Amino acid sequence: MINLWYKNAVIYCLDVKTFMDSNGDGIGDFRGLADRLDHIESLGATCVWLLPFHPSPNRDNGYDITDYYGVDSRLGSLGDFVDFTHAARDRGLRIIVDLVVNHTSIDHPWFQEARQPGSARRDWYVWSEEEPADMHEGMVFPGQQESTWSWDDTAQAWYMHRFYKHQPDLNIANPEVREEIERIMGFWLQLGATGFRLDAVPFLIEYRGVEAPKDRPDPHHYLVEMRDFLDWREAESVLIAEANIEMSDLDEYFGDGDRLQMIINFVLNQQVFLALARGEAEPVMRIMRATPKIPLIAQWGSFLRNHDELDLGRLTDAERAEAFEAFAPEENMRIYGRGIRRRLAPMLGGDLRRIAMAHSLMFALPGTPVIWYGEELGMGEDLSLPERFPVRTPMQWSKEANAGFSRAAADELVRPVVTGGDFGFERLNVAAQRNRHASLLEHNRRLIATRRACPEIGWGACEVMETGVASVLALRSEWRGGVVVTLHNLAADPVEVSLPDDAGYLIQLLGSSELLERDAATRPIPLEGYGFRWFRLRGERR
Repeated sequence: MINLWYKNAVIYCLDVKTFMDSNGDGIGDFRGLADRLDHIESLGATCVWLLPFHPSPNRDNGYDITDYYGVDSRLGSLGDFVDFTHAARDRGLRIIVDLVVNHTSIDHPWFQEARQPGSARRDWYVWSEEEPADMHEGMVFPGQQESTWSWDDTAQAWYMHRFYKHQPDLNIANPEVREEIERIMGFWLQLGATGFRLDAVPFLIEYRGVEAPKDRPDPHHYLVEMRDFLDWREAESVLIAEANIEMSDLDEYFGDGDRLQMIINFVLNQQVFLALARGEAEPVMRIMRATPKIPLIAQWGSFLRNHDELDLGRLTDAERAEAFEAFAPEENMRIYGRGIRRRLAPMLGGDLRRIAMAHSLMFALPGTPVIWYGEELGMGEDLSLPERFPVRTPMQWSKEANAGFSRAAADELVRPVVTGGDFGFERLNVAAQRNRHASLLEHNRRLIATRRACPEIGWGACEVMETGVASVLALRSEWRGGVVVTLHNLAADPVEVSLPDDAGYLIQLLGSSELLERDAATRPIPLEGYGFRWFRLRGERR
């Protein structure tokens, strides 16, 4: 029997270089991360997802890799990585590694070799001797990116790059490239990884600029290959996809349960923020009702904020304008014409009630919750930083110098810490919130403990319930006879809701106000402004 541990997991995502510095050089490292695993364990997370930590020129925060088999020397050594995986395993934490194989750095030895005439690695990348007609189409970073093809003087050809020009795309149609990717996966599995988050999956598997292999015309078949390799090498490992795709494309990515195990749910995420902007549940209700059923062993990844911009590209222009007005009213808060480069807490005005409700909502959504480091505290952003870096500032551990992140001088930090105001480290940090019942950190600890005790949400079928109150999202999750109902008021005004007559006896598991215990769900249930309640129906879980 396959261990589907990810169905009821809680994933904590972090960047090693901004989490904890152990040696005072201003850059976080694996020894510092290992020292701070107690925080992640006490929070209740079950899995740590690491952003890229490989050798890199760091023109794109490590997503431009020069050696897939190494560790950036600033972050430690392979030995430090293994020490970290052992420390994580001792705490019951699994490890997810970012697998960034859509492209390499332009400085990678593979590309440098591929540029040379007659190179055996020439076909590892995507080239065109003629100027491509589509070179201005499909740019991922409009305003920052001029084209998707660039000329190389040494190669005397154009090379394709879906992202920045310093990130040339690998040729996935080449079997040698696919074999090398398997070798990379096997290497990190052997060192303690439990799976991979696949970066830019739709671009990874496309045959743009190359001829599709005759024996595999469907590019999605490559996902079957990757999954087969993982199942043979490490049966409990998982593939989590960054795939901002339409719901109509899900079958091609999940397959019959033989492709990806998990897809980060960008479509639902965008509707959540539209609902938060309006104070109405309808956008979430609509997309959830339109979401197709997925295979039993498949899973969604639900999130609020991540390491990139809040991508609102799948909203209509009018809907996106609503979200911008609510959460990014100033132009420097926006990016690429589609996204917001802010953290959640300042987007919600620092209103602790609203922030706590939003976190509760994320954990109530069907799927596995994914937390970006610092969100458990309500960290803010630094908008003076370029592009997507405002949400990638150092973790705020205490009110000591540099937020307790590093002993280095402030001007030597990998990135400045957030200072001053409501979100500055002087007031907002782990030490200040630890063991304070009213703090966001303690709220999230209780929330995660409750969520892990509700496998109905991770495993079961989720149904949207009608309440007749526009601001309330009511969800009913059922699995193996257990039923969990969650209510979230997205508006500032208090309301009362009634559940259907057959809902049964309610026991409250969690709430933003006093506990309620009802003998009948039909009695009006009060919800304060931005209030929420979690109930178990018909008594305790058996």
